[in-house]
Amino acid sequence: MSTPLKIVIADPSPIIRAGLDVVLKKIPGFRISLTEVSAFDALQETLKIQRPDILLINPLWVHPSSFTQLKEDSGCNEMKCFALVYTAIDPAFLRFFDDQITLFEHPDEIRRKLERLVSAEIPEETDSEDSQSLSVREKEIVVCVVKGMTNREIADTLYLSTHTVITHRRNIARKLQIHSASGLTVYAIVNKLIALEDIQTKG
Repeated sequence: MSTPLKIVIADPSPIIRAGLDVVLKKIPGFRISLTEVSAFDALQETLKIQRPDILLINPLWVHPSSFTQLKEDSGCNEMKCFALVYTAIDPAFLRFFDDQITLFEHPDEIRRKLERLVSAEIPEETDSEDSQSLSVREKEIVVCVVKGMTNREIADTLYLSTHTVITHRRNIARKLQIHSASGLTVYAIVNKLIALEDIQTKG
């Protein structure tokens, strides 16, 4: 069965966009829906309409530090941002992206990257006890959320990127089936991740 995947390609070059269109649509195991964006001004509105799983973007178009705002403004908080690399670029700049694709990669490598993304997005079928077990990092993030910290504050405190924090929060919600800060507060107290007094002293 093919996995549906929505991708937006944002790059000014029609040749590069067309080439990626051909390569991506031939990758086995996926039913890929592609939308092309040729101008940065049209990017946010396109994201609002398409709600893609992946934004494949020229890294010189937008600074990664603005990705969080772009995701929030377009309503695509869970979208992954891949850098489309075909010129020399500072590796430190690329670390803000979730992944990258170069023009020299074999389609099999691109397929493996997409498979890793999909496997990370789909929770494993486990019994209820295992599905509720959080990693040490996820527990740290729960505590930060309960304390009222923003994603940016959590990222700075735990030395993570904001994108990683958002991914962890999504995984926490899926594992626990808790989608509110108040629900996480109850969970954190019951499981002794944080003391009630610590919450009461906040705010």
